[in-house]
Amino acid sequence: MGLNLEDKKAVVAEVSAQLANAQTLVLAEYAGIQVEDLTALRVKARQSGVYLRVLKNTLVRRAVADTPFAPLAEQMTGPLIYSISADPVAAAKVLNEFAKGNDKLVLKVGSYAGKVLDKAGVQALASIPSRDELLAKLLGVMQAPVSGFAGALAALAKQREEAAA
Repeated sequence: MGLNLEDKKAVVAEVSAQLANAQTLVLAEYAGIQVEDLTALRVKARQSGVYLRVLKNTLVRRAVADTPFAPLAEQMTGPLIYSISADPVAAAKVLNEFAKGNDKLVLKVGSYAGKVLDKAGVQALASIPSRDELLAKLLGVMQAPVSGFAGALAALAKQREEAAA
């Protein structure tokens, strides 16, 4: 059953709101994917803070008009699933990880920072560590000297105890 005009306007408004905060938009073909697999993909996307939906291409074309994602409009053909995220790598990472285990999901095209990315570009974007991963690595680097110093003090204290005994 088709959407009436009010429903279509609501979908365009919802997608436009998502795109207003987004840094990345990735499109993938999903034909032939089992419902259980698609549900698992949606759960993973939700956990990663990614907006993931199967939408009518004409409605998304209207939503991306006058946005940095407008160049993707000509690529919006066929059965597509749209992945939108404010995190620069989350949308690409979720779809790329799923595509590795399910050959029926085919990455098609994406956009980041106003640039259109082909399939290889989306995969390269997905390989970049996320913001949280980079912050964890930075914290580890910052903690290493402190933990090393604490270990040296503990060893010195143990050595003095043994010498005193």
